[in-house]
Amino acid sequence: MSIKLDALDVRILDAIQRDGRITKLALAEKVGLSPTPCWVRLRKLEKAGVVTGYHARIAHRRIASIMSVIVEVTLANHKQSDFERFERAIAVIPQVIGCWSVGGGLDYFLKVMAPDIDAYQRLIDSLLDRELGIERYFTYIVTKTLKDESILPIAALTQVGKPPML
Repeated sequence: MSIKLDALDVRILDAIQRDGRITKLALAEKVGLSPTPCWVRLRKLEKAGVVTGYHARIAHRRIASIMSVIVEVTLANHKQSDFERFERAIAVIPQVIGCWSVGGGLDYFLKVMAPDIDAYQRLIDSLLDRELGIERYFTYIVTKTLKDESILPIAALTQVGKPPML
C-alpha cells in the first residue's frame, strides 16, 4: 500500500536518503520548513513504513578484495513449496546480499559477495548439496561497476514536484 506524498515529503525523503545523519535543523533548512513540522513529517513517514531504516554505505574494496557475482537461478519444479524452500534458504545466507524473483525464462537473480572465486564456488556447491531444487544456474562475475545507486529518484518515480521521467 502506498501513501500519497507531497513535494515536501519528497524533499525530506530525498535529503535523508542522501545523508541519513543529517541533523533535524539541517533537514528543516534543506526542505524549507521549520524544525518541528519537518520532524513531525519525518516521523509520519517512518511510522507509515516509508522510511525503513538508516544505513551507511560501505566501500567494500577498501576493506578487502571482494568480488561481486550475479547469479541466474532456475528451479527444477515450480510448486509454491519449491519457491518457499529456496527462498527460506537464501534469506539466511549473508553472502547473498540481493535476491529477486523474476518472471521470464528463469526464476531468480542473486547478488553474491565473496572474497574470491573459490569461496563463491563453495557457496554454490553448498546450495546444490542442500537439494533446494536448483535445476541450473549461471554465474556472471562483475568486472566493473558502472553504477550502483541506492538512492531512489523519488520525485521522478512519484512525479511529485518534478516533470515526468524522460
